[in-house]
Amino acid sequence: MSEPAYHDVNVAEAMDLVAKDEVVVLDVRTAGEYQNLGHIPESILLPMNLLPTALATLANGDKPLLICCEHGIRSAAAAEFLVGSGLRGVLNLVGGMSVWTGPREFTAGTPFGPYGPSSWLIANADLLPKNGKVLDVACGRGRHALLLAAAQFELLAIDNNPKVIDTLREAAAAANISLQTELLDLEAGEVDLGTDRADVVLVFHYLHRPLFPTLIRALRPGGLLFYETFTVEQAQRGRRPSNPAFLLKLGELDELVKPLTVLRHREGEFEGRCVASVVAQKEAT
Repeated sequence: MSEPAYHDVNVAEAMDLVAKDEVVVLDVRTAGEYQNLGHIPESILLPMNLLPTALATLANGDKPLLICCEHGIRSAAAAEFLVGSGLRGVLNLVGGMSVWTGPREFTAGTPFGPYGPSSWLIANADLLPKNGKVLDVACGRGRHALLLAAAQFELLAIDNNPKVIDTLREAAAAANISLQTELLDLEAGEVDLGTDRADVVLVFHYLHRPLFPTLIRALRPGGLLFYETFTVEQAQRGRRPSNPAFLLKLGELDELVKPLTVLRHREGEFEGRCVASVVAQKEAT
């Protein structure tokens, strides 16, 4: 019998690795378990249902990943998924937090931010159609593309960076997640994303104002635009990006998405970023 591609470690081994800061701890329990039952200090919270984003955000870092849950069952499944998707150096804490006797914190955690999806997408997932075609525009490493493709949406991820497109394609193939990719310069003249092509268009942390008519044209009647990016308050607080070309003025996003109807909106600081967010709908015919 072949050896598993991930390695089981007992609690003593795990405590030693954590004490020496030789691992990144990934906790795949729920946010409630993470806070109420306690967690290893500085561990990353990413529940099982959001795990596909880890292929984009945690892939093959400098340190091994130590996966934990409450009893070691979910973590074993998570470890198997991650190594099957091409991640290296994955460890599973046997027995989970139920046997952990090391330091434990009871602070609240969030699965959203640098390692998980945007909370805006998850909070408004009830608006997503049961199926349909999704364009993830300026997809970057593909955290949202992988998540929705794993949920069986027909997904086209678009970016102008050949390296991230190649990495995303490879990660999806290794995880047996079906998605398509397209290399496209979104700022080169008149960009064409098609007409009435998608049920949902996603744009996160990207701003090129001339692109909005193109995004709107790509939506089918009744289609939804999920858009979120940084506001001028991000720069005012000394954070990147700072170039005004990449920052929304306060209240600007609602104007940019016209003639779509804004269904939901937020503006402020979320996951440590100053952003404006909308879900806007194209008129149904």
